[in-house]
Amino acid sequence: MAKTKYYQALTRALREEMQRDERVILMGEDVGESGGIFAQTRGLYATFGANRVRDTPIAENGFVSAAVGAAMTGLRPVVEIGFEDFVTACMDPLVNQAAKLRYMLGGQVGIPLLLYTFGGGGVNAGPQHSQSLAAWFAHVPGLKVIQPSTPTDVLGLVKSGIRDDNPVICLLSKKLIGSAGDVPDLGTDHLVPLGKADVKRAGHDVTLLCAGQMVQAGLKAASLLAEEGIEAEVIDPRSISPLDMETVLASVLRTGRLCVVHEAHGFFGLGAEVIASVCEAGVPLKAPPRRVTPPFAPSPFTPSLEALYLPSPERIAQTVRAMLEPA
Repeated sequence: MAKTKYYQALTRALREEMQRDERVILMGEDVGESGGIFAQTRGLYATFGANRVRDTPIAENGFVSAAVGAAMTGLRPVVEIGFEDFVTACMDPLVNQAAKLRYMLGGQVGIPLLLYTFGGGGVNAGPQHSQSLAAWFAHVPGLKVIQPSTPTDVLGLVKSGIRDDNPVICLLSKKLIGSAGDVPDLGTDHLVPLGKADVKRAGHDVTLLCAGQMVQAGLKAASLLAEEGIEAEVIDPRSISPLDMETVLASVLRTGRLCVVHEAHGFFGLGAEVIASVCEAGVPLKAPPRRVTPPFAPSPFTPSLEALYLPSPERIAQTVRAMLEPA
């Protein structure tokens, strides 16, 4: 195992898949010679050339539409949208075209397209650069949505997403770009299956389902709770769609308590879907399920306000303590 940063795991995944399959191409703003806004595509232009690593104009709707067409005709395009908020500028080719063409054409074409982008808060980027829109994309049949929280999951999920014959939206965290973790050594073809959650920490008192960068907050909260004799099981869904409810249900059956943590708003979000699924499955609960999310308001720019806005380990731990109090 080797220590690798979050953004370097993305670079490695792209490089390995481009070496493995000449149909894989990369396109986006500043992905070429400049190496990307976070150095995430550094060296790819020099290795694979201008035909396979293409800088685009600032025209998201146009180049995502081009990528959909390229996928239909046999290429396997990877598209970068610099910030998750700007995926809103290309919703038509994603939602109305990529997600539906295979269905509309009776399976005659595949849409092997991976779009990755950097989103979420924690870096004081303000309301137009801090959104977490996973639930939007997961609501659309035909789109797969992944949200890796560690370098090894970035590596494995991106590689699996590129090989998938369906459009995949990969939501990376700006806050985690410089974080580091162990990844399999070079030469290992590391794949993480889409739709399979990961238990990051085992426990028996409460199930904490945490998505994206909230996995780190959940693990810190679990450490705080462990000092008080409360053992929280922390689950990272990794895929928002397909969602691995089997792992979640098995955990909640053991713990009898469920708390869902995400940095998207609570209304109509991942937490609502997971809690509804647990209730529909008839899982007996020892306490009402809870959600820990930002308030239903745009993200503030001021660092002190954003710190209050995003779920913190302390707020997660406080919520869990309340769930364990006698009724």
